[in-house]
Amino acid sequence: MTRDIKVIATNRKARHEYHIEDTYEAGIALKGTEIKSIRAGRVSLREGYVQIRHGEAWLLEVHIAPYDQAGMWTHEPKRPRKLLLHQREIDRLERDTQEQGITIVPLRMYLVGKYAKVEIAVARGKRLYDKRQTIANRDEKRRLQREWKEFGKR
Repeated sequence: MTRDIKVIATNRKARHEYHIEDTYEAGIALKGTEIKSIRAGRVSLREGYVQIRHGEAWLLEVHIAPYDQAGMWTHEPKRPRKLLLHQREIDRLERDTQEQGITIVPLRMYLVGKYAKVEIAVARGKRLYDKRQTIANRDEKRRLQREWKEFGKR
């Protein structure tokens, strides 16, 4: 069974700033106008992170733009949103974040049918030299692809 996934927003900065160790898929508890803004693609995951509070996972600092047609009944753009996960997953996330330098970041938000989902990751912050190494590896890969392409034209 294939799932029809429509990616709404990705957090490209997260893969540059962190080593991704484990990923989870979570549902999001939303208000009515939020899903309309998500379907319109008006989401930013850049500063977002996940925090475990009282046995519940919360998505914080994710900006979902107000829905224009809602008038005065619109939502708060950066309000905390509850993530829908199994309790054993929340317990595992809480246990993982006890370690120094580990955080939980959103990687992408997408629609599966009529439901909004977010892919979250347990991540460890990269050091400056790790970031430089990542950039150097990417540049070398691009250079090799260009050379290979040129070689194929001969």
